[in-house]
Formats: sequence, C-alpha cells, structure tokens
Amino acid sequence: MYHVYILASRRHGTLYIGVTNSLPKRLEEHRSGKGSLFVKQYGSACLRGIL
Repeated sequence: MYHVYILASRRHGTLYIGVTNSLPKRLEEHRSGKGSLFVKQYGSACLRGIL
C-alpha cells in the first residue's frame, strides 16, 4: 500500500508532494533533514501528511 502526502513550507509557501509506502517513517526522514534535497532547501515548518 502506498500513500501520497503533501508538505507545506509555510502558509502560502512551497508545496512538496511525495509517495511512500511508510508515511510515519518518511515524515520522520523529512523532519530530520534526510527526506529530500527540495525539503532541505525550502524547509517544511508544517509537516502534515495528507492521505
């Protein structure tokens, strides 16, 4: 099973859309700065997964 998720850098900011088979693990990777170069560059203050 896979999940599509959206991360927002801030209100009215940059959006990041991803796909993963483990949402909790992937969100933790983003929070720790290991998620992706895009999120590392733009930040992600609002880490909310949308299924």
